[in-house]
Amino acid sequence: MIPFALRLAVSGGREALARLFTITAAVAIGVGLLLSTFAGVNAIGRADERRAWMDTGVEGTTAPTRADGLWWAPRLDYHDGKAVFQVSLAPTGPTAPVPPGLTRLPAPGEYFASPALQRRMREVPAAELADRFPGHLAGTLGDEALASPDSLTIVLGGTVDEVKALPFAKPVTAITTVLPDECDHNCFGEGAKGDVMVLILTVVAGALIFPILIFIGTATRLSAATREQRFAAMRLVGATPRQVSVVAAVESTVAAAVGTLAGFGVFYALRPFVAKVPFTGDRFFPDDLGLTLGQAAAVVLGVPLAAALAARLALRRVVISPLGVSRRVTPEPPRAWRLIPLVAGLAELGWVVADHPKTVDGQSAAYLTGFLLVMLGLMTSGPWLTMAAARTVARRTSRPASLIAMRRLADDPKAGFRSVAGLVLALFVTSATVGIIGTINAERGLLGGDPMVRKAVVLDSLQGQGAASATGSTEGTIPAVTPDVVARARAVPGFEAMALVHENPAHLGAVTKPDGRQIVPVLVRCSELAQVAVVGHCAPGAAVAAVDRYQFVDLTSGEGKEWPAVPLSPEEVDRLPVRTVYATTDGSVAAKERVRTLLSRTYPSYLARMADDWSSEGQRKLQGWRQLANVVLFTTLPIAGCSLAVSVVAGLSDRRRPFAMLRLTGAPLQLLRRVVGLEGAVPLLVVAAVSIGTGFAAAQMFLRSQMQYDLASPGALYYGLTALGIAASLGIIASTLPLLRRITGPEAARNG
Repeated sequence: MIPFALRLAVSGGREALARLFTITAAVAIGVGLLLSTFAGVNAIGRADERRAWMDTGVEGTTAPTRADGLWWAPRLDYHDGKAVFQVSLAPTGPTAPVPPGLTRLPAPGEYFASPALQRRMREVPAAELADRFPGHLAGTLGDEALASPDSLTIVLGGTVDEVKALPFAKPVTAITTVLPDECDHNCFGEGAKGDVMVLILTVVAGALIFPILIFIGTATRLSAATREQRFAAMRLVGATPRQVSVVAAVESTVAAAVGTLAGFGVFYALRPFVAKVPFTGDRFFPDDLGLTLGQAAAVVLGVPLAAALAARLALRRVVISPLGVSRRVTPEPPRAWRLIPLVAGLAELGWVVADHPKTVDGQSAAYLTGFLLVMLGLMTSGPWLTMAAARTVARRTSRPASLIAMRRLADDPKAGFRSVAGLVLALFVTSATVGIIGTINAERGLLGGDPMVRKAVVLDSLQGQGAASATGSTEGTIPAVTPDVVARARAVPGFEAMALVHENPAHLGAVTKPDGRQIVPVLVRCSELAQVAVVGHCAPGAAVAAVDRYQFVDLTSGEGKEWPAVPLSPEEVDRLPVRTVYATTDGSVAAKERVRTLLSRTYPSYLARMADDWSSEGQRKLQGWRQLANVVLFTTLPIAGCSLAVSVVAGLSDRRRPFAMLRLTGAPLQLLRRVVGLEGAVPLLVVAAVSIGTGFAAAQMFLRSQMQYDLASPGALYYGLTALGIAASLGIIASTLPLLRRITGPEAARNG
């Protein structure tokens, strides 16, 4: 029977071959996108593995070994908004561990840098970047140590005394290979396992897979009505249900199997382009975009098997009663039980809000199950919603086109909804993802909104706590801010002003809070404060002011604030230790980075920061979350458009004969065009509205449960792309209308 089925699949002439080719091509595209999604998630995991070594020394990441000790001093710097990870090393013996990407440890005065950092150091003046790193380039850091081709990473060599004096320095005997389970602000890689990013990636990855599976399923149903007619004829001449099932399964499986194998070719062709998509803010190494054996096997076996199963389920009417197809018996209408998965998914997300799981695994399972149930519910409830909308419109219209379209939708809502299922699901995924990520961005925006703040560079002892005593200076203060340092800063093109922020050992101007905490301000010369007016100003006639220290270190605007005077002379203040250096520039990248480099090189135990830096781990991830939202937008909508295009082509082919019969009975062509448009537009608009609302509801429950945020209104990009996606979908439907004249001629009405 199988050889006969293979012969039958290709012996139908040009139409059969075109159908097989279309199914194969569509499945290949869908499989290629599906594999790319799997590979993207895998690449994120591999990138995490590559950066794990950066968290060496974090508690719980490595066990002690018998190797010689290695003094390890990590640091996170920035250049033009891009993070630069640097670590200074000093071995205590010949068997000290060597980080990945190196064949040996750098000697004092040497450093190894990543290719991206080397390019950047060549492209910008040394005074803006390269001068921060003492010594000379000894080699290139290998890819094994880099999370991305864009990673800016440097490993510097020093003496034991030099490295011990740096912040966060500690001796280690092994390099870590795993991310820490917990991290209290001392991680320099991506951070601890199981954070919010993992939860979001889990939900987004699951969401991206669904539209692709819908696309593959839609492709395997091309020309379903034509095949039903042919298989019904086989039943009429004596074929058994088993034989018909075999023929149907073979035809669908062959096309799906060939398409699946071709899909691997599509995946490998797409891989270089996918590697350039910064899912989490940086590109991937192409080799990281790999597949596990289980994923490859699941796709190779699962897609053809699903195609065979879909063919078997689609031909249930043929197997039971051949006349049921040839006479077009109305299918059984969908029941209200189809709403159960949708309600259950929303109920589960609501339960998570009321009873938040305590573990990360519990949270991941709850969110993933809830979102998948909602997506499944949209697919199962779509036909019922389509039928309900069609019946409602039919009762309130008297126009022939509307009546015909609504009656056809009410009679077979599954077919009507099937064509727009991919877009409906894409709208849910887009609405939920943009709602979640947009709200996170709104709640955790960039530091400092005042443009003047973005011109400042601050050097603060907060970044060097624990290192001050090692250098012999007063703990918590910056040593030796000499007139020469100030003069060199003033010589930087674009430099404007500098204020030295001093300790307040006498607690002048201190404020006691109701809870008993005492807030001690810092002291600043009024002559210097006047030059950095964005922080505030002194009272008239004052020489020294008491200023809230966090006005400087948090890089927030205090313009217009008047700070109280203290009874000290400028000379007395100058003798007090310096706590913070606050410099302002003309705002150019060159000026800010030159000042940063000068301060960083002069005071290596402290870190010069700017408002544009992602100064906390959570804020750095916002870049990745923004990019992830864009990936979802620009991935799901095109996939849904492909599904709609394939569905429309299949729908026209399936409805060729009934529309031809309507034309023979006198229905004008313009009437049929309105019928086709309404059959596509009504389920699209009705279920799309439900899908968008459900997406926002799911996003609100996720945000309330996980972060205690309320959903923020999406930006203009979301509304514009959603409107564009719906308009494009209606345009795809409209583009098929001119084909009606050709495919509904008298020859299409003959008995098949």
